[in-house]
Amino acid sequence: MAHFLYCRQIPFIPCGISYFVRFVTGIEIHPGAKIGKGVFIDHGMGVVIGETAIVGDYSTIYQGVTLGGTGKKQGKRHPTVGQNVVVGAEAKVLGNIQIGDNVQIGSGSVVLRNIPSDCTVVGIPGRIVRRQGKLVNNESLPDPEAEVIRALFDKIQALEAEVNRLKATRGLVSVVNTHIPHKDNLLIENFLDGAGI
Repeated sequence: MAHFLYCRQIPFIPCGISYFVRFVTGIEIHPGAKIGKGVFIDHGMGVVIGETAIVGDYSTIYQGVTLGGTGKKQGKRHPTVGQNVVVGAEAKVLGNIQIGDNVQIGSGSVVLRNIPSDCTVVGIPGRIVRRQGKLVNNESLPDPEAEVIRALFDKIQALEAEVNRLKATRGLVSVVNTHIPHKDNLLIENFLDGAGI
């Protein structure tokens, strides 16, 4: 009803209906959003669907999902979600992007780029891990956080080696064997090898 009235440019009433529905259900759908048939919002508390968002037929949206914009620009600024899409709990799909048909978006993911049909997306930022039922080679997926941590870890090790060399030349302390793994170094190495990512 809110969308029907909004499309006919009736003021105030569509927003009033939207606010009432949000109060009752915890789901905020802007009256301008286009929702396809058979869309299922499961445990919908905290779901937000923006004004120019389009949700395709028979899609499923779980609690805490945001189909939102990224800025105050005019025109289409919210995502277009295809048919038979599953958006996991607390996932964020942001901006004027296209999500293809039969896509699965993992819980807690943040999707900022177009996703082709028949893919599975996980992570922050969202990355394709499965395409048309086949696993994507994870080695081709960059992990910027791990790369930065690796660079910092390498820099720290180089600085520690230099400090030990300088101490040894001045006779302050004996050189510490940097090849013996320290407990903290092992934790960092395990993290970078994938245990914590």
